[in-house]
Amino acid sequence: MTQIERSQHFAAAPALSRPAPFIAPRRHKAHRIASDAEAIKIAHELATEFAAGAVERDRTRRLPLAEIERFSQSGLWGITVPRDHGGAGVSNVTLAEVIAIIAAADASIGQIPQNHLYIVEGIRLGASEAQKKALFERVLDGDRFGNAFTEIGTRTNIDFTTRIERNGDGYVLNGQKFYSTGSLFAHVIVVIANDADKRTNFVFLERATAGVNLIDDWSGFGQRTTGSGSSTFDDIPVTEFQVVPHQIVFDRPTPMGPVAQIIHAAVDLGIARAALADAIAFTKAHARPFFETNYQHGWEDPHVIAAIGDLAVRVNAASALTERAGRFVDIAAADPTEDTVAEASIAVAEAKAVTTEASLYVASKLFELTGARSTLEQFGFDRHWRNARTHTLHDPVRYKYVNVGNYFLNGVRPPRHGAL
Repeated sequence: MTQIERSQHFAAAPALSRPAPFIAPRRHKAHRIASDAEAIKIAHELATEFAAGAVERDRTRRLPLAEIERFSQSGLWGITVPRDHGGAGVSNVTLAEVIAIIAAADASIGQIPQNHLYIVEGIRLGASEAQKKALFERVLDGDRFGNAFTEIGTRTNIDFTTRIERNGDGYVLNGQKFYSTGSLFAHVIVVIANDADKRTNFVFLERATAGVNLIDDWSGFGQRTTGSGSSTFDDIPVTEFQVVPHQIVFDRPTPMGPVAQIIHAAVDLGIARAALADAIAFTKAHARPFFETNYQHGWEDPHVIAAIGDLAVRVNAASALTERAGRFVDIAAADPTEDTVAEASIAVAEAKAVTTEASLYVASKLFELTGARSTLEQFGFDRHWRNARTHTLHDPVRYKYVNVGNYFLNGVRPPRHGAL
């Protein structure tokens, strides 16, 4: 059995052609987390497990199939389901910290649920009550949503040729996607498709639906095991119940964009934390003093001490800005207005800018402090920079600064979309 066949077998589910399969029983139900404190505790426990094999998985591109099952069965993929639908409804401060904890252990595993969580927020903001009931129950039971969002060959990355066309009482879906992060691990594939009015929609497809083709062809030098391959969708019948409007959540002020972005910031924060931890541990254990000095150990050199201090300040600043951003997102979620959503978007943009720079800087500086030995493949320290460089390319940080500057200088609210 090939790797993609194994992943298809691992997450296969009955075909979805009507509302009923949304509530079909699973093999076994996931744990249900009850509080923010429990979510943080479980994240730390899983991080210890996931860190153990992170270097080997990155080196061999082994998809973390068992680890993702453990992750979602822990209940952490359901922590943002609202309380009135049976979830913990954790704060966005907690959500970001959970992702940062997991990403510090393995940045690929930390990124995989990002789109799942984005979709959960999209359901909260855009789905009908019947859809919310069915879909949230599946999330709480442990089902994973995988994305099929971004295409290539269009003018921008939010232009879509994938479409749903009317066919009787339902639709037919056709299209192809280049980045489908997490879909190889998913029970349900969620496709962004344009309708006849060129408005975007989420289309929910069971993994085993005829016409769905997932391809394990992600070859990026970082985030190697995110399963970010391509996917195609050929003449797939779709019912009304499988379609949730997506664009409407940006027609009015909602925290959709800030929620999406704070998760990305948290992944970068986790990478920065991991790189700093490795720099400190390796320096204390192996770094030698420069021969022009009289120090006995590398960690006694004041230049090294100051450099570690600089890295710690950057990482702690990134942590503080991410936590602060989470509080702004929580305010916007509780009272979504033009002002609260704009404030949340700007706060998250600030955090994203700083976590991007911290992850790249610390992951690079690590080698300068620890010397040539730290480049040996056995340590896998290069994965931190490769992961940071790859993940931080999801959207240009230069535009974060433009939006932040325009907000504070000219009082211009930022645009509403999934990248801000």
